[in-house]
Amino acid sequence: MPTAVRISEALLNDARKFSKVDHRSLTGQIEHWARIGKCAEENPDLTYDLIKEILIGIEELNQGEREEYQFG
Repeated sequence: MPTAVRISEALLNDARKFSKVDHRSLTGQIEHWARIGKCAEENPDLTYDLIKEILIGIEELNQGEREEYQFG
């Protein structure tokens, strides 16, 4: 269920810029940042790149892509 929230004009402007670069909707960009931030707070030892790779892996599993992980 959509809910209206207030955010700063600066954050909104940044989200507009990044959403165009990343080909996301404005809402999608803000949700992406929130998801990354939530994961970072829950897992402070993980890097941004590792969090992003984990989220990509989860989405691949959700879409039925399953391959054995190859180390190295």
